[in-house]
Amino acid sequence: MTTTTPTDRPHLLIADDDADIRDLVTAQLMREGYRLTPAGDVAGIRAVLAAGIVDLIVLDLGLPDGDGLTLCRELRAEGYEGAIIMVTARDSAIDRVLGLELGADDYLTKPFEPRELTARVRNLLRRGARDAGAVAGPRNALFGRWRLNLTKRRLLAPGDSVVMLSTAEFDMLSRLVQSAGRPLSREALFPARAATAAYDRTIDNQISRLRQKLRPDGDDLILTVRGQGYMLAATVRFE
Repeated sequence: MTTTTPTDRPHLLIADDDADIRDLVTAQLMREGYRLTPAGDVAGIRAVLAAGIVDLIVLDLGLPDGDGLTLCRELRAEGYEGAIIMVTARDSAIDRVLGLELGADDYLTKPFEPRELTARVRNLLRRGARDAGAVAGPRNALFGRWRLNLTKRRLLAPGDSVVMLSTAEFDMLSRLVQSAGRPLSREALFPARAATAAYDRTIDNQISRLRQKLRPDGDDLILTVRGQGYMLAATVRFE
């Protein structure tokens, strides 16, 4: 049952098959004044989403009638634009990367400190509000057969199918698009790691994944410029 909170407050869906965890998370987030709806399985999640707008989902991966990773991918493909925080007992780097690539905005491993979850929820909702309020500037960047939605942070392939990007991948592709035809240094592509960019192989791995996701055009679109960095070799049209 949705908590009785003013309807202008963000609506959060707490999805976990463990009732104790649902109650704990709900109690913690209730102090922030959010509207909260619990669900214990995929069917319940679908029902809540069909009933109205949900701004953020706290999504456990281990659900009794489906896998949270699969559900996340399906929701993004269907156009769900709210934030998703994955919560799981799987403490694996592969699971974290996969979750982010399938469309999650953040990832928490159980057991977690409830206050950390609250902070992450708050930050994601703030980011969403900033994106929604950013009326100035173009919404889309079109290059080749591809379209990058700059407000919804989505890459659309030919035919408008959604290609899932992690936050880091979107940020790097957005920088390449904004500077099309001009090489960007590794430091410019990944400012958060500028101090170690010269030998940080993470940047090369991100570029490799972007090329894979832009197949069959990726190798021709994102070029390596020796001694300078990477460049988007395409004409970009903003609209």
